[in-house]
Amino acid sequence: MRKVTVVLLALCLLGASAVSAAAQQKSLYDRLGGLDAIKAVIDDFAGRVLADDRINKKFAKTDATRLKFFLVQQVCAVTGGPCKYTGNSMPKAHKKMKVTAGEFDALVGDLVASLDHFNVPAAEKTDLLNILGPLKSQIVEDNSTNTGTALPPSFKPAKPLPKKTLDAGPANKTAKPAKSSNSNSHM
Repeated sequence: MRKVTVVLLALCLLGASAVSAAAQQKSLYDRLGGLDAIKAVIDDFAGRVLADDRINKKFAKTDATRLKFFLVQQVCAVTGGPCKYTGNSMPKAHKKMKVTAGEFDALVGDLVASLDHFNVPAAEKTDLLNILGPLKSQIVEDNSTNTGTALPPSFKPAKPLPKKTLDAGPANKTAKPAKSSNSNSHM
């Protein structure tokens, strides 16, 4: 009887460690709550950024819908979700914006505030910031701590996204063709 108890206890411990290992192997995308959670955080974040006098001048010519679309797509993609980032590279997207280090840091502060607003756990917040942090060198063109600087007059913003792209969504899901009424169809 004692051997059976020991074996059962060992199996329970193995099972618990397997469940724990599976939880640790979840993607950051899943740990963040998936696409709907990412959309909610990005929507809040974009609202904060566009209202933040320390950085909103850099977004004066930006189409907010386009901004949110690509932010959702990027976060979804880099965290292991089903999205493929299709926007411009960071250097191309921010070229001639003259983003300062101070403005980048303010933007990160707004992201942290949004993550905190949605009670994102510390581990997931840290993991996300560790993924996005290295983009600083691709975005910042002025290493000063200045904030609230205007866009240079020569900056040309990207055009709004076509309705078809917006309708497909950040996970790049295209509409599925209607099923054929022909019962012999194998498609």
